Amino acid sequence: MARTNLTDEDDALLAELGVEVAVKNTGSRTPREERIIAGFEDIERFFEQHGRAPMHGENRDIFERLYAVRLDKIRDSEECRAVLVGKDKYGLLSGELSIVKHALDNLDDETLLTELGVLDVGENDITKLMHVKSRAEINAAKEIAKRTPCPDFEKFKPLFAMVQAELTSGIRITRKFRDDAEVRQGDFFILGGQKVYVAEMGEEFITDYGRSDCRLRVIYDNGTESDLLMRSLQRALNKDETSRRITDSSAGPLFSDVIEEGDMETGTIYVLRSLSDHPHIKEHRDVIHKIGVTSGEIERRISNAKLDPTFLMAEIEIIATYELSNINRIKLENLIHRFFEPAKLDIEIKDRFGNPVVPREWFLVPLFVIDETIKKIRDGSIVNYRYDPDTGMLIRCL
Repeated sequence: MARTNLTDEDDALLAELGVEVAVKNTGSRTPREERIIAGFEDIERFFEQHGRAPMHGENRDIFERLYAVRLDKIRDSEECRAVLVGKDKYGLLSGELSIVKHALDNLDDETLLTELGVLDVGENDITKLMHVKSRAEINAAKEIAKRTPCPDFEKFKPLFAMVQAELTSGIRITRKFRDDAEVRQGDFFILGGQKVYVAEMGEEFITDYGRSDCRLRVIYDNGTESDLLMRSLQRALNKDETSRRITDSSAGPLFSDVIEEGDMETGTIYVLRSLSDHPHIKEHRDVIHKIGVTSGEIERRISNAKLDPTFLMAEIEIIATYELSNINRIKLENLIHRFFEPAKLDIEIKDRFGNPVVPREWFLVPLFVIDETIKKIRDGSIVNYRYDPDTGMLIRCL
């Protein structure tokens, strides 16, 4: 089985052994060159952790022995050395080829798998691996731990502050990360007690074992960042029992099959119109609406409207109501107000004591747009739209 170059068979065997070949896609290298670079990066990580190159020997960890085999082959391959020009920051390629002929070169596949502790390999079925997943998890942990200071953290710091505020207000919540769940640019997670932001996603590629992957730029709320594979982040989130996905600000769980603390079985979205004689309100009366959510009777809520600056110190008429079941009222109301934030009414009125008041929850939005918005909230498609106050329309996000 001895070979002097890294071959596709070597890569396939390493993949079956759980030695994941992480590909750092630049778009200008071939898949084979990416595998060579990724394989060498594994050896560099070993060097960083142990302060020495991997070595042969029966008393060595099996993965150290595999790295030693790989390093020998890289050193002996003109192709590999050419690919790694300028990347050997520790001088690993300048070492001499091992003069000790390592036993692994002479092991057949089944014996090699046995060395790895794969105890359930049946006859003629050396691809049925039962105990290799932990190695992929180890690689993922190494990538997660490899962080550097984020040079432009001031750009991301306000995002973390905003997310925390939205978690506190209920606009966002956290959910358990599901196995192999999707990771997208702009996603927030909690990992190891820290908030994590996916700032960039590189070009997607297919690994040797047919799975899609890509390189990420991940920012942490302590001012560090890491350049890791998407699959590594997913594995780390799966392994961490306390990991959470932070929901999107406009897609919070408004309707759910499980009633949590603060949820109501029923609620009503109401749309009100003011009968005020204020010049600005009279001019735009048809598009100035107050939108809210309540669990009580709306009529009782507005019974003293003309004495309440919340209702513009004037009588109110109910324009529309929408009955909803099993909703979280606070989250729903926050979502609606955030969605129409660009059209928020900016007006100052006097209360009954002559004090200036700026009413909230009033928006310059046509009734038909409100109706369309509620429908999209019901079917969950609201996350794909935004309100454009210039056109008075819902615009599909690209």
